[in-house]
Amino acid sequence: MSRSLPLRLAVALNGAGWHPAAWREPTARPADLFTAGYWTDLVREAEHGLLDFVTIEDALGMQSSRADGPDERTDQVRGRLDAVQIAARIAPLTRHVGLIPTATVTHTEPFHVAKAIATLDYVSAGRAGWQVQVSELPHESAHFGRRVVETGPRGVQDLLDEAADYVEVVRRLWDSWEDDAEIRDAATGRFIDRDKLHYIGFTGRWFSVQGPSITPRPPQGQPPVGAPAATGLAARAGADVVFTTPRDTDDVRDIVGDQSAPHVFADLVVVLDGDAQAARAHRRRLDDVDGAGFPPDAAVFAGTPGELADRLLRWHAAGLTGVRLLPARLPADLRAISRGLVPELQTRGAFRHRYEATTLRGLLGLPRPANRYAEDSVA
Repeated sequence: MSRSLPLRLAVALNGAGWHPAAWREPTARPADLFTAGYWTDLVREAEHGLLDFVTIEDALGMQSSRADGPDERTDQVRGRLDAVQIAARIAPLTRHVGLIPTATVTHTEPFHVAKAIATLDYVSAGRAGWQVQVSELPHESAHFGRRVVETGPRGVQDLLDEAADYVEVVRRLWDSWEDDAEIRDAATGRFIDRDKLHYIGFTGRWFSVQGPSITPRPPQGQPPVGAPAATGLAARAGADVVFTTPRDTDDVRDIVGDQSAPHVFADLVVVLDGDAQAARAHRRRLDDVDGAGFPPDAAVFAGTPGELADRLLRWHAAGLTGVRLLPARLPADLRAISRGLVPELQTRGAFRHRYEATTLRGLLGLPRPANRYAEDSVA
């Protein structure tokens, strides 16, 4: 399947960058990692590059070099701020770029996430999204003490079943207020039309949620939902944006053919420099400093913005609608994206010169969904 231009671009923001040694780079800002100013600067840089959206990583457990739990390393970044709250802090300070924080669906309640993302959509004037994540690790369960997640294939299947129901509940809560439920007529004393608020009445294996939400329907109706393709959650949850991890162009074709979502974005870790040899030297230096190599889930690219543009356009021609770049070093590689890669793509007629929409759905070309309860009877 081929896709028409333009290419869509996003970045995934994670601490000092996706390489574990990034915080020790001369250009890094480790002292600022837990400040609002640091995250504001990053998102403003992404907006300077006219990117479609940023995703902000989060998790219920500490970062680790191990896949099965915490490690004992003290030479890598540990600890993070809440992604939804970072996005809410940045939203009034930016105007165009989409904001997609990660919110975990295991151990948390869909009612809370529904109103948090709806609130983000209000304070960003329609630029919110939500990246869905599950939690399967025992030490993360221990933070809550309410349940133990079963391990093995059955446990994973349960997590995905729960996550799919979770997303459905959130979407119903977003719809539980009709778009014109708020009257705000001071003369008659009517602020809301109670007939346009609806119980969602969701009952399943994992949740029994009555609603309605306490937050009016978000400006976008439903903020776009993103999820990884690998687990199958994206398909089950009807994600608007699927994140994939292709290794080459043939891989892209295979992946795209299996996806039904409106947008398929490839994840790619990047180390950039105007000189290709220098970029590869940056990568080697980071690996040497870390001492344990760098085996991310996504492929790693080290080279020039021009070389990266070549790869992205090949992948785009193979069917991807967009690419989510994972800067190995922040802010260095983000700046190379916004001030090196983007101009390169613009020169080739493959990327926008200005924002053409004011909402995230508008940037992604997604229609505003109808409210499922608009024709229903009174709650």
